[in-house]
Amino acid sequence: MKKIGLLPKLILAIIIGIGVGMLGMEVPIRLLATFNGIFGNFLKFSIPLIIIGFVAPGIGDLGTGAGKLLGITTAIAYISTVLAGSFTYFVNTAVFKMILKTGSMLETADNPEHALLSGYLTINMPPIMDVMTALLMAFILGIGIAIVKGHAIKDVMNEFQKVVEGIIRNIIIPFLPLHIAGIFANMTYAGQVATILTVFSKVFAVIILLHITILLILYFIAGGMAGANPIRLLKTMLPAYFTAIGTQSSAATIPVTLNQTKENGVNTGIAEFVVPLCATIHLSGSTITLVSCAMAIMMLNGMSITFGTMFGFILMLGVTMVAAPGVPGGAVMAALGIIETMLGFPPTLTSIMIALYLAQDSFGTACNVTGDGAIAIIVNKIAGFKLEKNSKEFFDNI
Repeated sequence: MKKIGLLPKLILAIIIGIGVGMLGMEVPIRLLATFNGIFGNFLKFSIPLIIIGFVAPGIGDLGTGAGKLLGITTAIAYISTVLAGSFTYFVNTAVFKMILKTGSMLETADNPEHALLSGYLTINMPPIMDVMTALLMAFILGIGIAIVKGHAIKDVMNEFQKVVEGIIRNIIIPFLPLHIAGIFANMTYAGQVATILTVFSKVFAVIILLHITILLILYFIAGGMAGANPIRLLKTMLPAYFTAIGTQSSAATIPVTLNQTKENGVNTGIAEFVVPLCATIHLSGSTITLVSCAMAIMMLNGMSITFGTMFGFILMLGVTMVAAPGVPGGAVMAALGIIETMLGFPPTLTSIMIALYLAQDSFGTACNVTGDGAIAIIVNKIAGFKLEKNSKEFFDNI
């Protein structure tokens, strides 16, 4: 029997949560709120571990490779991620004012949390360090691994990364549907769910359009540099796009991304170097999704949104999410720390952020991997190679 995917589970959890909330019975809602409090505290405890587990090995891995080409590829991937996030900010600033009502989640109570039911008990799980300390530790360990070029610390951090991935796969992800059900049950009881469901549809439509726009920009740049038809280059990458929608993992999609990149005529050596690297560091689609979801939630809650705040958030996203795309939902998990510290999200809004992101995670991943193909074409040109015109006549000059 085929397992039910995460997205159907989340949708089912939302429906069940709304149903429980509409019944208006306090006992089951408070039981769910009790679980949410415990789970939320565990999630908060795990954030520093997730940051170290993802970022340190990711930075360490960047210390080995093809020298100058490694630096060029990393710079292009990071710039692509930051520009995608910045572009998203300016588009959302204009569009969200037309489709979302500022402060609408605040209208049900002077403080939204006053309308929510509390759990029967709480279990404190203080993190072993704060987010900034975890980031600094990750940077120091990652840079140290790259400089020392030894195997002992690197092996330890790689195994620790597997431990963190195991926590996400076996604890956080399986219990997320119950957590989401509790959040929506409580929000329905408090009269806030209609606003959130409206946000789901409107924000998702904007995100998909932004993904398409960014991919077109990337491939027009790549096609212009390589002297090839950008639409045909993008068309060749569609198998990777649809594979990523199914796997929700950039890493799991690497074989297909690599094959389609070679089909686009990229030198084999360049493709085999760039695609696996970009699977862990190129996050334009995930950044678009996270920035859009965060801005929507902030606007609904009447929080201040400035370019300075969001640009700093975008810059940090490109670092904290390194290596996270290998795990379904890993990007938002790795970003939770800066969502809390830089954007000021309390636990309730963080949970909504997770739900919004995960429901759209597969499309963000698809944008990431499809964009990897464009970066490979750009690096191929910088390295002095031309696209090989032996792939089904996909390279008509513009």
